[in-house]
Amino acid sequence: MRVKKVLCLSGSLRRTSANTAALLAAQRLAPAGLDLELYRGMAELPAFNPDTEALALPEPVARLRARVATADALLIACPEYAHGVPGAFKNLLDWLVGGVEFPHKPVLTLNISVRGSHHAQDALLEVLRTMSACLLSPEPLIVALPASGCSVADVLADPRRCAEIEAALSLLSPAG
Repeated sequence: MRVKKVLCLSGSLRRTSANTAALLAAQRLAPAGLDLELYRGMAELPAFNPDTEALALPEPVARLRARVATADALLIACPEYAHGVPGAFKNLLDWLVGGVEFPHKPVLTLNISVRGSHHAQDALLEVLRTMSACLLSPEPLIVALPASGCSVADVLADPRRCAEIEAALSLLSPAG
């Protein structure tokens, strides 16, 4: 069976991020045939500038694009800040707009908010559609976690959260 490589993108830079914890839990819950890897270079990306993109790409951007290019799919968990997508994550997406690695890439999004926040999720989906993502679900899948202080162990200890993550992973699985 061919292994499907999934690059996980957390929209949060927080050390203790529920979004990152959910993606790391997904990595542990992944069924055979799915290889999930968390991208950890968002903080290294320079501010997006189309003039820079026309020249040699900064090394962190080149590494990001290479990781996206080798992934079969992307799994995104992004928080909401002030009703929007966090600036660092939008910057990451902006660096992918001008490349050939992202268009038509299968993408699945998770909404980690226990409050069911939707503003950032709506904006994120609009950006992903504009970037020609192949969305595997028309809406983000809900994995209701507390906003902060949530660890991977906390996620894995909650059978309901594990079931939500496993349902999301079924959409990414080679058979799915």
